[in-house]
Amino acid sequence: MRGAAVACGLVLAAAAPCAGQTHLVIVSGLGGDPQYTEAFYQWGAALADAASKLGVPDTNIFFLAENPERDRRIAGAPTREEVARVLSRLEGKVQGQRSALWIVLIGHGSDRGEPRLSLPGPDLSARELGQMLERFSGARVAVINTASASGGFLPVLSRSGRVVVTATRSGFEQNQTLFPKFFSEAFSGTGADLDKDGRISLLEAFVYARESVRRYYEADQRLLTEHAMLDDDGDGAGTDQPSESEGDGVLAARMFLDAGVLPEAMVADAELAALLARKDSLEARIAELRSVRGAMAQGEYEKRLEELLVELALVDRAIRERGGRDR
Repeated sequence: MRGAAVACGLVLAAAAPCAGQTHLVIVSGLGGDPQYTEAFYQWGAALADAASKLGVPDTNIFFLAENPERDRRIAGAPTREEVARVLSRLEGKVQGQRSALWIVLIGHGSDRGEPRLSLPGPDLSARELGQMLERFSGARVAVINTASASGGFLPVLSRSGRVVVTATRSGFEQNQTLFPKFFSEAFSGTGADLDKDGRISLLEAFVYARESVRRYYEADQRLLTEHAMLDDDGDGAGTDQPSESEGDGVLAARMFLDAGVLPEAMVADAELAALLARKDSLEARIAELRSVRGAMAQGEYEKRLEELLVELALVDRAIRERGGRDR
């Protein structure tokens, strides 16, 4: 996969550049019980492994978990101070629309007083995390809180140009969530690749995890106790049914953990590689347009967005058609 990134630059020298780098911060919080400590570690480790295999440099993956000595991949303990330190280090590295920051929170949540994630020592509140993220106002940021009672993070963290995912729709859904298990799993295989373009978007991972949770509860004949939500239009409302074409879901559909690394099987096909590069370019332009929405007249914004979305849809169709013939 890392060789594919180099090939991308060679094949597409005259086309749009490959997407910028992704930085991934995984926080596996306080387990409180050995079985939860182990589960939180396993889900976080699975996501870190998947990101590495997708081409995210190991130096860009920050995995915080209990008992750091157990695994060399763990960068430190999951404390509020360590989260702040990691994000401070990334301030100069995550800039502009060609780079992205993914923050994935795993663990027990609470909505008492204010939404928070349980950590060793002081908990991390949604408000505190929001303050830490202010330094990344010009970058593409995704916060995925997979913890129980995580719904309260959504309205606090919602911003234009930012994706916020929560495993629950409110702080009242307090049972331990299964969303993090399936969210990590989404990046480890091909089951979540709904449009068959060889890449897993954040939106596709959300849908895969949401539907996997639903099927799990149905098979176990239990009432569903977690309802995942996604917000990326900055209105703070969110939805459990996001769409890649309008409203919540448009930005999430254009964010990829693989940071633009082309699948090796596609690199040899120059036409397909060019289409994927064109898709990256259009996605970046859509993100840039959405970031300046407040400074534009509504009619002009909608006109330009529609033009870009139509062109993107045509490119997506061409990718699926060519990919379908080649696979």
